[in-house]
Amino acid sequence: MQCPKERKITLNDGRLAESLEVKECPECQGAWIPLENYQVWQAERERPKTVANLIPKTLDVAFTPSPHDAKAAFCPECGCYLARVKVGMKNPFYVERCLSCGGIWCDRGEWAALETMGLNIAIEQLFSSEWQVLSREREHLAIEKQATIDRLGEDLAHRVFALAEELEKHSHGDFGVAYLMRRFENFTQELERAKRKS
Repeated sequence: MQCPKERKITLNDGRLAESLEVKECPECQGAWIPLENYQVWQAERERPKTVANLIPKTLDVAFTPSPHDAKAAFCPECGCYLARVKVGMKNPFYVERCLSCGGIWCDRGEWAALETMGLNIAIEQLFSSEWQVLSREREHLAIEKQATIDRLGEDLAHRVFALAEELEKHSHGDFGVAYLMRRFENFTQELERAKRKS
């Protein structure tokens, strides 16, 4: 079996985790996880019931993607093109999977990053449209939060985030939101009047 990224290199027997036997590339240090081996390993662990439960609190980890991450690859078992799915935000990387035989390819360090985020227990779900939608929403929220921090400063921004969470949980939180909207509407109108006068 040849490495999907270093195609002239033969994969060796290895182990990613306890009871998870894989094929490893001695050159690029990537790992091929046969579907059967992965399913046996999965069966010994509690998996999330829904894709929403799989979304971690953070998709950011201290991780430098492998230089081979951008390389297109073919399945070492059946020769089919490997599908890719983006994971992470600040330092995104791509996990690859054969949609024919179900095997998974992780470039160097990707398994450890997935494990840190708690995503290694249901990698197949990362390829679902539901995960992609939730992941994009999470990414947009993170960008919006960072923009708020940049504009308001860290202290005020975190107070705004805390207030938003409290209002979301409160049974009458909509009254608080309506009050804030009225305040800012009045503030905007006053600014426009002041501009016209000047």
